[in-house]
Amino acid sequence: MPDEILFTQAETATTESVNQVIEQSPTAAELIKNGQFEELLDQFLTGSIDILGKLLIALLIFFLGRWLIKQIDKVFKRMLNRKVDDIALRSFLMNILNIALFATLIILIINIVGSKTVSLAALIGSVGLALGLAVKDNLANFAGGVMLLFNKPFKGGDYIEAQGVAGTVQSVGILYTTLTTFDNKTVHISNGPLSTGNIINYSTQATRRVDLTVNVEYGSDVEEVKRLLLEIAEKHPQVLKDPAPLSRMVKMNDSSIDFVLRVWTLSGDFWPVTFDLNEQVYNALNANGLNIPFPQMTIHMAKD
Repeated sequence: MPDEILFTQAETATTESVNQVIEQSPTAAELIKNGQFEELLDQFLTGSIDILGKLLIALLIFFLGRWLIKQIDKVFKRMLNRKVDDIALRSFLMNILNIALFATLIILIINIVGSKTVSLAALIGSVGLALGLAVKDNLANFAGGVMLLFNKPFKGGDYIEAQGVAGTVQSVGILYTTLTTFDNKTVHISNGPLSTGNIINYSTQATRRVDLTVNVEYGSDVEEVKRLLLEIAEKHPQVLKDPAPLSRMVKMNDSSIDFVLRVWTLSGDFWPVTFDLNEQVYNALNANGLNIPFPQMTIHMAKD
């Protein structure tokens, strides 16, 4: 017990002596004022060596940490590929993991090179408050991304239309959702407006309906036009039998009578069926002497 007391007293005395030496150390301004340039150079070299040593340690920890993060990413990615089918959800979770790991690495480096955790927490808090006010829109986008993943109005690979853009969903990121359009353009939509706006998902249902409007001139045989349209639809191999195709006259326009042809097909066959029916209807109308009218206007000239 006396030995422990003596050891504690010695340690306290040593700490007080070091603190006194540090407090008594002259500042750079005092050394320059007194002309003590050699001592100033010694302090500069000592401080430079200390800073350089900490910098080398920080770089070493950073590169080792980055290598470790890549290994964790690979393991986590393999696990997600087995457990999660949605590619959009996988990309979002990978982004969250990367941000968390790099933030942890930076905090670890700062602590190791000598910064105190309490002061670091206060610094992060003040900086976080300032950044929160400056990037509130990005925070809304982040919250929107979380809501999209929880509500799941779409998944990776779905073809959607939202915010005036249509395309295939590639990924849901921290701030943006990435789409690829039909003409191979990449579009980034902010998650905030996307999560609160209207979203049309064309991939949710297995089947879709094709509506085709056909105009013929007045005087055409209505029953013949209906029969012709139904024959074209029933012969197409990608048109479903149930629900059955429908052909009816729907409107009498100024210079034409309008028919509608409605057929059902698989969602993946929507555009091929649409293109095929347009071409086949046009050729069939010409072959059967049914004319497609042009807009006409009769003008009566007043005489003097």
